[in-house]
Amino acid sequence: MAVAYLIQSNFEVMKISEREAEVLYLIAYEYCNREIAGMLYISVNTVDTYRRKLFMKFGVSNAAGLIRRAHEENVLPMQQPNFINGTPEALR
Repeated sequence: MAVAYLIQSNFEVMKISEREAEVLYLIAYEYCNREIAGMLYISVNTVDTYRRKLFMKFGVSNAAGLIRRAHEENVLPMQQPNFINGTPEALR
C-alpha cells in the first residue's frame, strides 16, 4: 500500500493510502459511491469498503463527520490527488 498521507493525531499516526485519499477527495466533493466507483473504475462495494476504512481511521460514523475530522487534521482542503487511473473526466 502506497501511503499518501501520514496524519499525526493526538497520540497516534494514521496512514491514508493513495486510493483512500482519492475516495476521501471525491466524498468531500459530494459524489456518491456509484459515481466514485465509475470514476475510479472499481466496484461500488470496493468504494464502500474504502469509505468504512476511512470512517474507522478517523473515528466517525458518517460522511459529514469524516469531512469535519479530515479538515481538523489538515487533510482537507487537500490538493487533487494524482488519481491512479488518471483524473476522472468529471473533474477535468
